[in-house]
Amino acid sequence: MRCSPSDEGLRVGSRALRGSAAEVLATRFLEGAGLVLVERNVRCRFGEIDIVARDGDCVVFVEVRLRASSRFGGAAASVDAGKQRRLIAAARWYLSRHPRLADHPCRFDVVALAGVDGPVDWLRDAFRVDG
Repeated sequence: MRCSPSDEGLRVGSRALRGSAAEVLATRFLEGAGLVLVERNVRCRFGEIDIVARDGDCVVFVEVRLRASSRFGGAAASVDAGKQRRLIAAARWYLSRHPRLADHPCRFDVVALAGVDGPVDWLRDAFRVDG
């Protein structure tokens, strides 16, 4: 069977490769800023946490977003209220499985990339947990 570049499987694969490359870039960027990687690509029934890191005593849950254009608000704008709820639920799940981290302060950061060669926008404490 022959495939063309427009076949769904190839687009998904290249999208996954771009996403993986973005996460590697974000990890290197954060490590360069002094954060320590704990884990990447944590999956649970609530979704996925792209990066779990430590910033001193703080546990940092990082969402990595890659967008080729800012036509619909860019990468950072794509972390809407629904995505935030899923990230919070996944972080709670993560902390329940890592009780040694549960008593540490936590925050949610977003690393937004405008393409794999574009600028990195690091939004520290991008959103907060209500209640």
